[in-house]
Amino acid sequence: MRRGRRLAVDVGDARIGVASCDPDGLLATPVETVPGRDRPAAQRRLAQLVAEYEPLEVLVGLPRSLGGQEGPAAAKVRAFARETARAVAPVPVRLVDERMSTVTAARAMRASGVNAKKGRSRIDQAAAVVILENALETERVSGRAPGECVEVVV
Repeated sequence: MRRGRRLAVDVGDARIGVASCDPDGLLATPVETVPGRDRPAAQRRLAQLVAEYEPLEVLVGLPRSLGGQEGPAAAKVRAFARETARAVAPVPVRLVDERMSTVTAARAMRASGVNAKKGRSRIDQAAAVVILENALETERVSGRAPGECVEVVV
């Protein structure tokens, strides 16, 4: 397992959940929810978080169907990941499978007594934590960086 902090991002139309882990990849924690409607402002905030946290990489959750197919939401996330890669270069951006991350996060939040409507921004952060935990586990098991690297096009 490579040593270094990572940032994970759960991209939505309205909100973007962000999570981070410690340099050893043991503990993933929520960071913040970035408003997502103004994409240039969201990209600026993510670039600020990258400068602040100095991660080894940024992991962006790629939504797929349970069967593994990509739809319109995945196309939006791929475009967002390309923009993020340009904004945070030379820090690499990787797309990782996020199937069921929001469902898992919402279920855990409900179990802890958080109202779904009032806790939406916290659910987005919790989904980013789930994405990060899954990516870290994938790397621990496989010995390789998770997902696919996003190429920076200048």
